[in-house]
Parts: sequence; structure tokens; C-alpha cells
Amino acid sequence: MDIDSPYPLQAEQIAAFARDGHIKLKQVLSPAALAHHGAEITRLTIALNTQTRPLAERSTYDRAFLQVMNLWEHSAKVQQFVLGRRLGRIAAELLQVDGVRLYHDQSLYKEPGGGLTPAHADQYYWPLASDRTITAWIPLQAVPEAMGPLGFWSRSQSVEFGRQLGISDESEAKISANMARHGFAFASGPFELGEVSFHLGWTFHKAGANISDRPRAVMTVIYMDAQMRLAPALSAAQANDRDQWCPGVRPGQRVDTPKNPVVWQRA
Repeated sequence: MDIDSPYPLQAEQIAAFARDGHIKLKQVLSPAALAHHGAEITRLTIALNTQTRPLAERSTYDRAFLQVMNLWEHSAKVQQFVLGRRLGRIAAELLQVDGVRLYHDQSLYKEPGGGLTPAHADQYYWPLASDRTITAWIPLQAVPEAMGPLGFWSRSQSVEFGRQLGISDESEAKISANMARHGFAFASGPFELGEVSFHLGWTFHKAGANISDRPRAVMTVIYMDAQMRLAPALSAAQANDRDQWCPGVRPGQRVDTPKNPVVWQRA
């Protein structure tokens, strides 16, 4: 399995990520590794999912995907995947930091007929003191356009308008309009098997609806600078994240708990 071996990241790719706030890399994980770990991720997503309402009765947020977090705490096989050094090293090199630790993981399964994932920036939810955060978006199968692949507004990581909006109909309307008004290019397209995208916490992004007849199975791993410190919570959503993913840490302290192990550190 290739979840711990180094990935040959190029200097031009690191520079492109710093400029655009996102990147999509080919052949990051092998089909064998995705099948081996993906079956367990899918099993746990189904077992731990608490969403039982029909799609038509859900909010926009809940129609976007089934969401189950910190699967790594429920399975040794998933823990091996989430703490894999290959992805962790890519994350650190893209962030241009000496090491990264886990913030949390989450599976995002967009059911057949599942709605769009509205425009947003992830770090709206995170009480973290710097922008050195990054999400690896890891499809467990190829993702054609019909399944709703993730897309990004390039260079939007410096835009402050919209950072106060959580995932909602309002965020979709206001952020999309602002991106268009300022001419930010939207980068989207299918994902090949083994292709993985990485984006900064403040990069605005969205995903389309799943109009196929199969679920879009995606695992995400969120990393932060290994030296990351907690910031005061600015909202109920951030207070919830603080309590779930950084238990016992106070503002100003480094986020160093059993839930936040170092995944990769430069020797």
C-alpha cells in the first residue's frame, strides 16, 4: 500500500498551490489502497450515520452529503489511512510548514439525488489562529461530473467577504455572486481514480449535485500546522468544533491533544 511512501511533489506545484489556494494531484493513492481502506470507510459511514430523513425533508446542508467525522477513532484500518504519511507530507509541503497534525477527518457521501454543496470556506467553522490549514479531498472512486466533483475559486483564499457564512442557501447565493463580480476563475472537473485535491481553509469552494445513480464516496482529512494554536471561538459553530476536536485546549495554547496527533514532521 502506498499510504506512507513519499509523493514526488514538484516546486512548481507548491508555488501553484500558494498562488491558487488549491491543487489537484494525480496518482496520489493506488486503486488497491483505495479499495482496501475505502471498504472500511464506507462500512463505518453507513454504521455511524445518524441521518434518517428522506432527502426531500432535509435542509440544504443535509441534502449535500452524509457526513461522519473522526472515523479514525473507530477503526485501526481507517486510523492507518488517516494518519498515512504520504498525504500528511504532501499537506505539510503545500503549506510550507515543518509538520502537520490532524484536525479531524470526515467522510462525505453524496447520495444519488443528493443536492449541491453550497459555496463556503471551511475555516468559518474552525477556531484556529492561523491560515495554515489544509483539506485533502480523497474520492474513493472516480468522480465524473454527474456525481458532483469538488470545484474551487482560484486565488480566493485572500477574500474576506463570505468568511462569516456557513454552508447554506445564503452562502451559495452571496459567495457565488461575489466571486463572479470580482472575476475569480472557478476550477472544476472530474476526478480520476487516485486523484486527490488539497485546498486551504480559506479557499472558497463548492460541489454540484449527484445526478448519477451511485453514491459519491469521499473521505477527507483536515490537517493543520503542527504548531497551530487555538483562537477564541467567534461563533457557536466554532465553539462546537473547539469542544469536539480540541478538547481541553484554551485560546493561545498549542492544539496538542490525543485527538490531534502529528501525522508528518520534517526530520
